[in-house]
Amino acid sequence: MDHDMTTTVSDFRKNGFVAGLPALSAEQVKTLRDFIEDLEANHAEGAGGHRLDQFFRVNGHVVIPQLAEVARNPQILDVIESLLGPDLLAWSVELFIKEPGSTKTVSWHQDITYWGMGETDDEVTAWIALSDVSVEAGCMRFIPGSHKGGLVEHNDTFSEDNLLSRGQEIADVREAEAVHGPLKPGEMSLHHGRCFHASGQNKSADRRIGMAIRYVTPGVRDHAAGHGTAPEHDWAMPVRGETPRGGWDCIAGPRGLFHPADLALYDRILEGQSKTLAAGAENDVGMYATNTAS
Repeated sequence: MDHDMTTTVSDFRKNGFVAGLPALSAEQVKTLRDFIEDLEANHAEGAGGHRLDQFFRVNGHVVIPQLAEVARNPQILDVIESLLGPDLLAWSVELFIKEPGSTKTVSWHQDITYWGMGETDDEVTAWIALSDVSVEAGCMRFIPGSHKGGLVEHNDTFSEDNLLSRGQEIADVREAEAVHGPLKPGEMSLHHGRCFHASGQNKSADRRIGMAIRYVTPGVRDHAAGHGTAPEHDWAMPVRGETPRGGWDCIAGPRGLFHPADLALYDRILEGQSKTLAAGAENDVGMYATNTAS
């Protein structure tokens, strides 16, 4: 482990996040952004009874090969391995897009609150900028050290301007302690599943596009099951090391864009995960509905 990696790991352990790490080249960013915007232009109707934005926000790596490919990027995986160890799974790949002048925000929250993984340390989110994610554009901000406590209570708001599935938010966050994590295109931030984080409105002239990859270890299912919080199984895509057994159903990645067999798998995963992710919610969690076509 070189000095830079050592510093990254040390900062992450201390603060629960680290920002400004290299992830993708300028060419890779352009190719990926062009691909995403081509999908928006040519596949706006979605596929298999699901809107395109649902694939962007929930398990896109199951049906979109280009998203699965980013999750396997060696440069990203090298950093994740330094934090989680040699055996890695991609649990989810998501896109967070805020249009210029949008009122969309992400409220203060902890990622793993509703994921059925317990209070595990074996999950890290890599958030990769595909545009200039400045403070003006509504970059993420974090509360340093907040990952060292447990999960805290979240209130479901179901606000239309909140990008989270339930509009969930933590009350009484000490905003004055928040640290911004602006990113240039191709840079990434990493954050712990218990780290308090949020993001503001996009007040810039460009779209704010980010990709979130949720990495876990095979042991997460055992850890969660031991605490009685996990469903019987979950799905993930092995990206490095040994393929796990036990509580994980392993997926290999898409056969092609919106392949019928992958769409059927997507439906099975959505049905299974929705029971956990919507547990206790008084309203429907729309992004996890098994059919969202209007």
